[in-house]
Amino acid sequence: MATRTSLQSIKLPPRSSVPEGWQGLARTSLFGVLIVLLFILWPLAELYVLIKVAEAIGVLYAVLLLLVSWPVGTWALRSQGRAAWQRLSAAVAAGRSPGREVLDGALVVVGGFLLIVPGFISDLVGLLALFPPTRALLRRQLARHLQSRLVVGATRFTRGGMPYDVDSTATDLDQPQLHG
Repeated sequence: MATRTSLQSIKLPPRSSVPEGWQGLARTSLFGVLIVLLFILWPLAELYVLIKVAEAIGVLYAVLLLLVSWPVGTWALRSQGRAAWQRLSAAVAAGRSPGREVLDGALVVVGGFLLIVPGFISDLVGLLALFPPTRALLRRQLARHLQSRLVVGATRFTRGGMPYDVDSTATDLDQPQLHG
């Protein structure tokens, strides 16, 4: 009984400033706000850049540039995607880990998709993802981010909703008698 009394007197510090049941909601709502802002701010930024480019070079040339980026993005997606697939196959055949090739392939897909989507900002980001030197920089940053998230996820022992046994509600069970 002394053990039970001493365990009940232990006060654990709070795990977070967010209440227990609201931790997942806080993460989800923050992510949701970021997504909504992205879907609102990105088109507004694209429209602003389109207006500025049209003022600088003319409306017809601005629209032509937007129309040309679609077939260029399709061609880049096919050619760079095929090359990334061949590098992936070669890495697997050689018995190497294909992590670099997988990230390259993902960046090629994102870059090609961004070139197909109309807009000058998306075209610039798409070209950066497709151009090999900048793709290497993006790949390194992406690998670091994914590695740090993997380490954090692997070392987390409990998820948000796992309660502590503060009241020490454990009970002793009788040991079964050995029949001899």
